[in-house]
Amino acid sequence: MSADNNDPIRDYIVQEFLAGEDTEDLTDDFDLIESTVVNSLGLVRLISWISETYSIPVDDIPLEPAVYRTLADIRNFVGQAAPAAV
Repeated sequence: MSADNNDPIRDYIVQEFLAGEDTEDLTDDFDLIESTVVNSLGLVRLISWISETYSIPVDDIPLEPAVYRTLADIRNFVGQAAPAAV
């Protein structure tokens, strides 16, 4: 899964957590957890969206925040859990 202009994961983060904000700093290695862009409730929303969007059963999705720390981390997980999404 590439980090280009057609990135549904980045688009979701921007739309749901950064609407109206400057997203210039939202790079692949930007820490979504430490920056509090994604908090605990946001993490639940993100996991639900990943499950629905990539047809990954919720039971197969880890709950560790490290999996969702950066866009690159999220893409890596989705690429491993849903290879057809890559």
